[in-house]
Amino acid sequence: MTKKQEKPDYLTLLQMAIEERHKCRAVHRESVHVHETMDDKTIWLGEVEVFELSGHAEADRCYAWSHREKGPSGGILSSENMRLITVLGKRPVNSPKMAVRAAIFYNVQPAPRREAG
Repeated sequence: MTKKQEKPDYLTLLQMAIEERHKCRAVHRESVHVHETMDDKTIWLGEVEVFELSGHAEADRCYAWSHREKGPSGGILSSENMRLITVLGKRPVNSPKMAVRAAIFYNVQPAPRREAG
């Protein structure tokens, strides 16, 4: 199966996740390449799918992508370890790049360390 054949299924999966999580209708509009860096190091690189929403009280867009969890050796654990990320396009999120930044800020921050004592 080619990448082109896989994409419609992937988009349908994201659309279903958005509609279930946000209780509205979603229609795919475009794919946007995002490259997010920090201190000249890539922290996120990939395609963000942009969906137009109808029937949502607070947002008219949603940004979505998938993320596969990696094991200690850096390899992909399994297909069950895929997370579908959906970020509503509401203030301050107004672009695919801002959606990635918001997801990183809210989901990937390390837990605060506790002092032994």
